[in-house]
Amino acid sequence: MAYIVMEPCIECKYTDCVEVCPVDCFHEGPNFLVIDPEVCIDCGVCEPECPTNAIVDAAAAPAGQERYVELNAKYAKLWPVITDKREPLPDAERWSTVAEKSAELKL
Repeated sequence: MAYIVMEPCIECKYTDCVEVCPVDCFHEGPNFLVIDPEVCIDCGVCEPECPTNAIVDAAAAPAGQERYVELNAKYAKLWPVITDKREPLPDAERWSTVAEKSAELKL
């Protein structure tokens, strides 16, 4: 099973994970990243790079984050691929400590 991006990425969009991905499976939305499960090779190199701990193996998605498995698959087909590291969103540092922010997700 592929890795997924979960709620902690919302309004942060750090791209340290993108920089290390060997297969370019990340896609960029307005305020969130997703991983294409059809491209992800399950190598796991992205997981420790995320400063907000937003990346996990889909099979290990914590309670309350299961919906992100489907969300990653769906929006990877709609959003453009991102292949290089970029600046995080302007208020990323502040948002990185917010626990409940799914309502902020812009699809």
